[in-house]
Amino acid sequence: MSDFKAAIKRLEISSGESVKIMRELQELSQNELAKLTNIPQSTISAIENERINLGIERAKSLARALKCHPAVLVFPGWDVESENAA
Repeated sequence: MSDFKAAIKRLEISSGESVKIMRELQELSQNELAKLTNIPQSTISAIENERINLGIERAKSLARALKCHPAVLVFPGWDVESENAA
């Protein structure tokens, strides 16, 4: 396992903040994202404000709508150099 490099935390960012950043980068409102994901707007708001956990199934649905890998939402702030990634 000497070929693997440990992940380095680059930023202090929560999953909810990551969802909000990705949503805003794509110029989507919470209502628009709710329609794309079939997740209620109130749930998206609660995720973004850390009132509820993101969860794997919601992360997958949001990632599809936001055109990113679910890990971007679930593990924000972690970075591994691509040549050393598993």
